[in-house]
Amino acid sequence: MDSSPLTLSDHLCAISWRARPGSFVSLMTLYESNYIRLGWLLPDVRAIEGRHVSLAADDLALHLEVTERCRYTTTLNLSYVLACDAGPVVTPDLRVRVYHDARLAEACDGAPLPRHEQLRRLHASLRQELNERWARNVLLNKWLEYCAERGHRFPAPRIP
Repeated sequence: MDSSPLTLSDHLCAISWRARPGSFVSLMTLYESNYIRLGWLLPDVRAIEGRHVSLAADDLALHLEVTERCRYTTTLNLSYVLACDAGPVVTPDLRVRVYHDARLAEACDGAPLPRHEQLRRLHASLRQELNERWARNVLLNKWLEYCAERGHRFPAPRIP
């Protein structure tokens, strides 16, 4: 079997026949897809500590910081740092909670309102928690795919 980071594919994530876009069941499938895509960038989320930067040709540096580690979860931040006249801007600044045993990754709340006008309008139109979770996690899902396609990878931690 090929051992490349993209070997695991999320196209086989089972979606219940009862699931419909925006439903809780399909949201859990999205979390499963996020976990697989995060694995493309980060081979062992349980072992990584501290701050890391992934450099890929023709893309911004991708920043990762582990902010919390518990027995069954790891919380990390993923972001780009954009150079602007007013100073550096951290965006999209996603806080991601990884559930190890369930093999799920969720983009959590807590990030500030998006800076991009269209994303702010979308955020303002979302009124329900489930819809907000969908928006955050679709963003995470597509961004992880983009980062993997651009060549971003975080090294596997070395065991002493």
